[in-house]
This record gives sequence, C-alpha cells and structure tokens, in this order.
Amino acid sequence: MAEQAYAKGLEGVIAAESEICQIDGAKGKLYYRGYGIEELARQSSFEETTFLLLYEKLPSAQELAEFSKRMRQSRGLHSSVRAMIEHFPPAGSPMELLQSVVSYLSGSVEHQIQHSANCNCRRTLHQIAQMTTVLATYQRIKEGKPYIEPRQDLSQGADFLYLLRGQEPSAEEGRIFDTCLVLHAEHGFNASTFTSRVVASTYSTCYCSISAAIGALAGFLHGGANERVMDMVDEIGSPENVDAWLDKALSEHRKVMGMGHRVYKAKDPRAIVMEDMLKELSGQKGDDRLYEFLKKIESGFRARMEEKGKPIYPNVDFFSGAVYTMLGIPRYLFTPIFAAARSAGWLAHILEQRKDNRLFRPKALFVGPQPRPYVPIEKRPQTDGLNSDI
Repeated sequence: MAEQAYAKGLEGVIAAESEICQIDGAKGKLYYRGYGIEELARQSSFEETTFLLLYEKLPSAQELAEFSKRMRQSRGLHSSVRAMIEHFPPAGSPMELLQSVVSYLSGSVEHQIQHSANCNCRRTLHQIAQMTTVLATYQRIKEGKPYIEPRQDLSQGADFLYLLRGQEPSAEEGRIFDTCLVLHAEHGFNASTFTSRVVASTYSTCYCSISAAIGALAGFLHGGANERVMDMVDEIGSPENVDAWLDKALSEHRKVMGMGHRVYKAKDPRAIVMEDMLKELSGQKGDDRLYEFLKKIESGFRARMEEKGKPIYPNVDFFSGAVYTMLGIPRYLFTPIFAAARSAGWLAHILEQRKDNRLFRPKALFVGPQPRPYVPIEKRPQTDGLNSDI
C-alpha cells in the first residue's frame, strides 16, 4: 500500500464532496448553493436562506409561506425547556445552555424520528428555530424578566430582538439582524461543520450532531472573534490611541482581531455587507462613533501591512460585534448567535452527509514507544508519589 501523506489538523485534506457552499478566497466570493452572499443578503431572509440550504433550491412563494409558517410555529419553548433555562447554573455559558437544550430535544418524544437522508429533520425545525428563542429567554431570565411567547408575524431576526427587549424593533433593525443570520448561516468545512458531519456519519441524530458542532464552535480558536474585536476596542480606549496601540501590538507580534482570514485573500464579502449595515445603523441612531473607531483601526492596520507588502482585509467579525452592540445585544451572546445562524448550515451538511454516507475513520501516525516488556511493579523505579503532571 502506498504511504499516505500526513497533514496535521487535516490541513488541505479533501474529506468529502459538497454541493452546499463555495468559497473563492482569491476573489473574495461566497456562494450558498450557487447564489452570491451579497445577493442573498440584499434580497433573501433567514427563513428563505434556510430553505435554500435544506432543500437545495430557492422556494416558490407558496413553499416559502408554508416553510416560514412551520419555522415560526416551532419557535416557542416547552415548559420543560424554559425550566432548564431558569435553573441553568449561573456560572454556565449560553453555549453550554444551547448544547443542553439541543441534546434535550433529541430525546423528547415529539422529536423522536427515524433518521435518514430523507428524514423529517427538515420538518421539525426545532433545532434551528428555537435557538434564538433560547438565547433571548436566557437573557430575559438573567435580567429577572418573564418568558414571553415568540411572535409569528415577525422574521427570525426581528423576533429575536422582540424577545430580547420585550418590544418590537424597528423594521430596519429587524431586517439588519435577520441579514446577520443570513451572513453566518453557512461557510463550508470549518471545524464545527466538520464536527457535525463526523457525528452524522455514525447515523447519530441531527440534534446530537448539532450539539457536537456547538461544542466545537465554543472553542476560542473557532468562535468568539467578534467578542474579542470589541474587547480590543475597549483596550484601545479611544480613536486617538489607535496608532500608538497598533505600533505596540505589531511590535509585540500580537494579532489584530477581525483582520485577515485563513481563506479570503481579498476582503471577506460578508464584511462588506456587515460594514454597510453598521454604517446604516449608525446613521439611524445618529451615532457613528463606533463605526469611525473601527474604520480608523482598519485603515491604520492596512497601511502598516501594505508597507510590508502584506495587504490584509477585515473579516466578517471585524464589524459584526459592533452591529450587535448597537442593537443592544450583550457581548456574551455574540458566539451563541453565530451558532443559532449556523445551525441551518450544519443541518444542511448533516443531511448531505447521509445521502452517500461513509463513516469518518482517519488514521493516526503513531509516534509512541516501540514494543517493550512489561516491568513488574517491584522492579520499577520508586517515586515519592504522583507526579504533578499526571
């Protein structure tokens, strides 16, 4: 047998075929099933985008109406789920809460289904529709406010803001946040998506697969970048400090959060849309301080990189945290919101994995000790007790 190449972290290894997402990093393009993200952001909704990801086509007017109705009817939380949120440990994170709720739904009688490539995961939709309700309810309980029922006359994005605030958002705010969900709904074979497919390849439930994906996204090497962008803004303090901060950060080889992307060599197309929405939101609220602050960081960093012949552009996280902040969303909900949006893409990948399933079972390159004899305990070197590293 020919020796197989070793790629640490599976870097560059093609693990499966997919029809869902195409990324052209050199040109800065992103497509969901062939449709450009800019066009979807401008014309589509999260519900329609979810339909596209799950059913592999854009819906007719009747299909979208029926799908949106099902999705909106699935938003409300059972009393047992509300009790979970109410009694969730105060030290627990909202990502852990999302994992717990999704796992619970997997064992709930009304959700027990026979899983296959054509199963009715597309019909229950609880694993997508309820995530924003869970997060808004978590925040309401944290603030000592009562649970309120989701509104079926609002989009997914507008309903989240309604649940969070207890009052209907403006049409512009609802549209902007719904578009944020569209932008984060899918992005190819990243760590969390690959995790969902690995679990799905065992024919575990879609709920278990999504719960595992949430766990992968919770790691700081994957999720949380937009939170750290806002932490960076806090650290800099004011626009007047940007140049000095950048010089110091670069001299210390620190990462400037939200700048650059492993895939995109041009500007992240999602960042272009997100920046436009931040500018629009700033105008609506008559407060462009945060927008101008970020633009000064971007221009200062890019100028320094271009001097070194290394043009680097902002990614979607550079602007998304500021959009969420201006919508009144707490910083610790930023990554959970990412999960709520990406659940649509995760489910699409789970269903695709089941179409022509092959259990993922990679090999490990063994670098441990060669075969050696067992040493009886009385002949082993004596120590004073457990080594602190064990």
